[in-house]
Amino acid sequence: MRRCLVLANQTLGGSRLLEAIQQRMAARQHEFYVVVPATPVAHQERATVGNGTSTDPARAVAAQRLTDTLDQIRGLGAAADGEVGDPDPLQAVRLALRRFAADEVVVSTLRRGVSRWLRADLPSRIERSFGLPVEHVIGESGSD
Repeated sequence: MRRCLVLANQTLGGSRLLEAIQQRMAARQHEFYVVVPATPVAHQERATVGNGTSTDPARAVAAQRLTDTLDQIRGLGAAADGEVGDPDPLQAVRLALRRFAADEVVVSTLRRGVSRWLRADLPSRIERSFGLPVEHVIGESGSD
């Protein structure tokens, strides 16, 4: 069984990322681990979650995206788990790899010119830092 770490944020739920996941599933059995960095949101107000407690809005948004994406992947018949990660996506991958020994990484970003991750050359930095093959998927905002 192959183990694939998926790093995404705004593109979670988008068709291109789901296609990349389905292609892997069609080729051989995969287990997926989704990491959603708790990227700061534009509003610095406190968000309220379902239980009425106040929480960091970045973590609340990331947690909802993670839950929705895990449901989608499991709905396709694959094993999937994940976490809300560090706001720094490279650090989020580093920490996730301590818990999930991945064979490969899929990084989903917004298009060039919009994506901060591409301006930071994140897909290449992940490949160099961890020695894992990285597939870069350019997606639309699904719900970076």
